[in-house]
Amino acid sequence: MKDCHYISSSVLGLEEIQEIIDAQKMLALSEEAIYNIGKARKYLDKKIKSDQAPIYGINTGFGSLCNVRISSENLTQLQENLVMSHACGTGEKISKPIIRLMLLLKIQSLGYGHSGVSLKTVNRLIDFYNEDVLPVVYAQGSLGASGDLAPLAHLSLPLIGKGEVYHDGKIFPAHEILKKYGWEPIVLQSKEGLALLNGTQFMSAHGIYALLESNRLSLWADVIGALSVDAFNCNLSPFDELVHLVRPHKGQVKTAERIRKILEGSEIAAQTKENVQDPYSFRCIPQVHGATKDTIDFVYQCFKTEINSVTDNPNIFVDVNKIISGGNFHGQPLALPLDYLAIAMSELGSISERRIYQLVSGSRGPAFLVDAPGLNSGFMIPQYTAASIVSQNKQLCTPASVDSIVSSNGQEDHVSMGANAATKLIRVLENVSTILAIELYNASQALSYQKEHKTSDFLQDLVIEFRKEVPLVREDVVMAPFIQKSKKFLKDYDFRNFPFG
Repeated sequence: MKDCHYISSSVLGLEEIQEIIDAQKMLALSEEAIYNIGKARKYLDKKIKSDQAPIYGINTGFGSLCNVRISSENLTQLQENLVMSHACGTGEKISKPIIRLMLLLKIQSLGYGHSGVSLKTVNRLIDFYNEDVLPVVYAQGSLGASGDLAPLAHLSLPLIGKGEVYHDGKIFPAHEILKKYGWEPIVLQSKEGLALLNGTQFMSAHGIYALLESNRLSLWADVIGALSVDAFNCNLSPFDELVHLVRPHKGQVKTAERIRKILEGSEIAAQTKENVQDPYSFRCIPQVHGATKDTIDFVYQCFKTEINSVTDNPNIFVDVNKIISGGNFHGQPLALPLDYLAIAMSELGSISERRIYQLVSGSRGPAFLVDAPGLNSGFMIPQYTAASIVSQNKQLCTPASVDSIVSSNGQEDHVSMGANAATKLIRVLENVSTILAIELYNASQALSYQKEHKTSDFLQDLVIEFRKEVPLVREDVVMAPFIQKSKKFLKDYDFRNFPFG
C-alpha cells in the first residue's frame, strides 16, 4: 500500500512535492478540504436559486461574452461547451511528469473551497492521478492570462468522457478508460468548467518541474566544475572562504563552500601552481553558479506562493457572502520568474562551455585531449556542439513576458505569455543538461593527463563510476553515443552519493 498525501490548506513546498513524486504517494482529500469544497458548492447552488443577478461565468457567457445571460436549464451545457470549445491545444505533447504535476496542483487549488466545484469532480481528478490516467495535454495554446485555458481544457476533457489519456504506456480515448474503471462521465455543474480551465496550473507545473530540475543541474554544475578545476590544474585560492565572506551573496558563499568540500584531499589542488590566475570560467565559479542559485531561490518563493493559491475566477467567499470576479488567473507573477530562471540556468551552460573550450585548448595538456592530435581530432567537436547549444539557449532566453497580444475581442487585452516562457524554459534546461554532460566527458578525459597527482577521493570515485559507462578516448571514435551516455549518467546518478547538500 502506497503512502498517501492529503490535500489540505497546509503549505505545499518543493520538498513535499519531491517526496510525493519519489514515494509515488497517492492523493486524497483531507476532512478540511472536503468540508471547504462542499461548503462552497452548497453556497453557490443556493445563490443561483435565490439571486437572479448575472454572475460571470456562472450564468453568463465567457470573455467578451460576459454580458450574455444563460438560462438555468442550460448551465450544465454552458460548462461542457466551455471545456470542449477551449480544447484547442497544438504542438508537442507535454511530458507525463508535468501532467502529473498539473493534476496535483489543480487539485490543491480546488481544495481550498473558493472555486465552487463539486466533490465528485475533484475526486475524479484524484482518481486520474492515483490510477495514472493522464490526460493528453499539448504545449501550445495558452496565453498565460485567462488561466492556461487550452491546456487545462485538455486536462479536463476526460472528466466528461472526451479527449485522450495516457494509461499503461499507451494513448487511449478517454471514454475507454472511464469504462475500464467503471467511472461515469462527470456532469459538470454551474461554474465547474470555468473553475477547471481558469488557473495557472500549466505554467505552475512547468515551473515546479523546472525548479526540481534546476536544483539537480545546479548541483551537477558545481561537481563537474570542481572536476574541471582539477583537470585544468587550477588554483584553489579563489574558493577561499575569506574571499566570499567579504561579498556574502548566499549562493556565492554556498558554491565556494561546496567546491572546497568536493576538492577536499585533492593532491592536485594542494600543489603550488605556476599559473598565478586562472580564466574566469574557473576562477569565478562561485560568483556565476552562486548567482544562479540565488535566482532559483527567488523563483521558488514565487512558485511556492502560486501553488498554494486560488487562481481561478470568479472566487467564492462564503463567510462574507461574496462572489468576486477578479484576475487571479493572470500569469504575470509566473511569467517573469520563468524568464528569469531560463536566463540564470542558461548561464550555467554558458560558463560550462567556456571551461570545455579551455580544457581542449592545449594550454594545460594535449590539444583536444587526445594522443597524437592532428591524426586524431579528439575532443575538438564536442566543444562545437556545446557552443551551438549555448547559442540556442541565448535565443531561447529572449523573454516571453515582454510580449502581449490582444484576445477575446479586446476584453483580454494584456496577457502574460507565461506558458511560452514555461515551455521554452524546459528546452533551456534540457540544453544545459547536454552541455554539462559534455563538460563531464571532457573533464574526465582531461583528468587522465594529470598523472603525477590525484584528485579528491570523491571525484576519483565519481570518475570510476562514469568510466563504467563512458571509456577514455585514445583515438578518434564516434562521440555522439558517449555524449548521450554521459547525459544519462547525470540523470541516473543517485544524489545520495553527494554529501554536500
